[in-house]
Amino acid sequence: MAKRLMPLLNRVLVEKIVPPAKTHAGILLPETSNKLNSGKVLAVGPGLRDKSGNHVPVAVKEGDTVLLPEYGGTTVKLGEKEYHLYRDEDIMGTLHD
Repeated sequence: MAKRLMPLLNRVLVEKIVPPAKTHAGILLPETSNKLNSGKVLAVGPGLRDKSGNHVPVAVKEGDTVLLPEYGGTTVKLGEKEYHLYRDEDIMGTLHD
């Protein structure tokens, strides 16, 4: 069984960030209270070549926190964890503090 997945071309491997279900005090939060579809980039592919043969790199890098579309991507399960593969152009942006 594979232990590491390296994306090809312009694909990005993301682990979705799951918001906490309850506060530190133990208060349960409704599912819709903190619904920001975000994830952490774990690995990126090398990029694509355009029609002229020039290299077009991927816009995000490992460790970035990104905003993901509501639908799309490919679910990949490695061991017990679930990851998602997105094309670079499907990622909506990066999130910063």
